[in-house]
Amino acid sequence: MAAVNGHSRVLKPGVWAPIPTFFDEQEELDLDTFRKHVVKLAKVGMQPVICGSMGEAFHLTDDERFALFKESRKALDEAGLHDTVIIAGTGGNSTRQTIRLSKLAAEAGADVVIVIPPGYYAGALQKPALKQFFLDVQEGSPIPVMIYNFPGAAGGIDMDSDLINSIATEGSNICGVKLTCGAVGKLTRITGKTAVQAFSSHPRKNSVAPEFLTLGGFADFLAPAILGGRGHGAIMGLGNIYPRSLVRLFELSYKIVTDSNPSAEDIKKAWELQDLVSEADASFTRGGIAGTKYFLQKNSGHPNRRMRRPILDYTDAAGASLEKEDGVTGLLAYEKALEKGQ
Repeated sequence: MAAVNGHSRVLKPGVWAPIPTFFDEQEELDLDTFRKHVVKLAKVGMQPVICGSMGEAFHLTDDERFALFKESRKALDEAGLHDTVIIAGTGGNSTRQTIRLSKLAAEAGADVVIVIPPGYYAGALQKPALKQFFLDVQEGSPIPVMIYNFPGAAGGIDMDSDLINSIATEGSNICGVKLTCGAVGKLTRITGKTAVQAFSSHPRKNSVAPEFLTLGGFADFLAPAILGGRGHGAIMGLGNIYPRSLVRLFELSYKIVTDSNPSAEDIKKAWELQDLVSEADASFTRGGIAGTKYFLQKNSGHPNRRMRRPILDYTDAAGASLEKEDGVTGLLAYEKALEKGQ
């Protein structure tokens, strides 16, 4: 287990937000806003993923990624949040670069790395090459490796459940998978192999990640993934906007599956909240990274919404339209009620 000042960090079921990388008008890193945002979310139980897709990772230099990894750990520790697990995005365009970034993440204090398949040569990366890529990376990484299956950001590469299960079985430093493909059936096939007693014959190498976690990549199937698929939570862009609501949905869902006799009231609350979450997730999926940054600037006091080009900033007109959507306003009312302790 990763330990600092007597505190131990362990990867376990939960919820994470892929943190945006904030820039000033010259597209330089805005570390002050970044640090404050990481801490604000972590204080309510929303853990950070640094330099994921939401973080525009492939628009950053390796040195910039290292700085963000380091600043996130430093900010959390200074806030007394020593037990908060950091997942660091270290996917690169080659095995060599990915391992180097994974070593930098470990040096900076990250606990786990999340790796997307390199999509530039997607046509050449058939199952044997993909499997070898992840086995090589997990062998070279000093900290556990999570598979990131996101066809939209990996040149269309969509890893199937057989391949993921094979990598999990053979790679003892593989600690989980994030499914941004949105395939619930794939999730259940993975948990059917990895979330069962028989999988214990393939122990994890690193005590930071004692079990294999299967995480969703969207908020709109958080409860279904846990309640029906034995999933362990999710990494969701929506966590940047509605952290309390998503922590609450995770807690309700996990309580239901771990309680031998869950109450009808808890089940009702979970599905009602999931309905709100699903509508909001649809709105912010359309808005993308730029829409999320716009909303944070408008509603959380962030100084800038700047994207790193070639992605364009969200316009005021698009932002005004986003803010009026029923899904956005409905969940925002729920979030504010939680913030007030209602």
